[in-house]
Formats: sequence, C-alpha cells, structure tokens
Amino acid sequence: MISYGRLWEVMKDRGVTQYSLIKYHHISPGQITRIKRNESISTHTVEIFCQILQCQPGDIMEYIADE
Repeated sequence: MISYGRLWEVMKDRGVTQYSLIKYHHISPGQITRIKRNESISTHTVEIFCQILQCQPGDIMEYIADE
C-alpha cells in the first residue's frame, strides 16, 4: 500500500494548509480526500504536490508492505 502520511508532515513543516491547496493551488477537495484515504492518485498529482512543496515524491509518500 502507498501511504501519504509523510505529505501531512511536509505540509506542516512548510506552512501549507489544505485550505491553501484548494484555494490557491486549485487542488480539488476530492483529490485531498483520496490522499487522506491512501487511495491511488495519478503521478501528475504527485508531481503537482512536489512542485507546490518543493520536495521529492519519497518525501510525501512511502510504500508499506501488506501484512
């Protein structure tokens, strides 16, 4: 499973809120919901988050093996 738990930490460190993602960066609330649920998102969406947060994909997501 891909976990986006790291995303929230990076956002907090950079002072980026969910509100600012929606209002200023035009990220849809549906995409944020998908990320919160660790559902699949496109690589394009990952790229946009990396641009906004000035980070690498591994900074905002990680693979967790199923048990």
